[in-house]
Amino acid sequence: MGSPDLPQGAHDAQQAYEVTAVKGMAVRPEAFRDFFGAVPTAVAVVTTTGSDGRPTGFTCNAFSAVSLDPALLLVCVDERSRTLPALLDSKVFALHLLADNGGESLARVFAGRSDQKFAGASWQGGNSIPDCPVLLDGVLAYTECALEQSVPAGDHRLLIGRMERVWTRPRGGTGEDAHPLLYQQGQFVAWDIEAATSAMAARA
Repeated sequence: MGSPDLPQGAHDAQQAYEVTAVKGMAVRPEAFRDFFGAVPTAVAVVTTTGSDGRPTGFTCNAFSAVSLDPALLLVCVDERSRTLPALLDSKVFALHLLADNGGESLARVFAGRSDQKFAGASWQGGNSIPDCPVLLDGVLAYTECALEQSVPAGDHRLLIGRMERVWTRPRGGTGEDAHPLLYQQGQFVAWDIEAATSAMAARA
């Protein structure tokens, strides 16, 4: 069977991959980043409470659904994260999906290393899990989670959480609808809902 037709330049890329696989060489960090930067991802902020009772958190774009029944999700946390010890100690966290209006500023603040990330932020304790600090502005949706499992994986930790409560921002009405905040190759962008709607209508 012959090779499938590939786009211009793809055969060279395929050959490079095959050589790498044969030699057992690890993918370089820049190639890893280029691969996952090829598509935009949603942006989230993960929050929890430290042993001193102070809220803490970090910006994350490596998360996914795991199971519908029970409702489980997965968050990837850098082993060097200053929030990881608090997550493992408290065993609870909230994951916030950021909106295009107000979400970028939250993402930038929580991506930093300041001890004052919650200064000026509007937040409250969780409804189902009080130790989950819940952000109130710039958020499209959030879920309060109890930590079910922690799995070491390379230079990251995979945290599997059981979703205890979910809130999503109401759509429609008199206010302006919020759209998901996306991140790609170092840039924050809003999801272009008009273009997506037009594309779906064209395929209908």
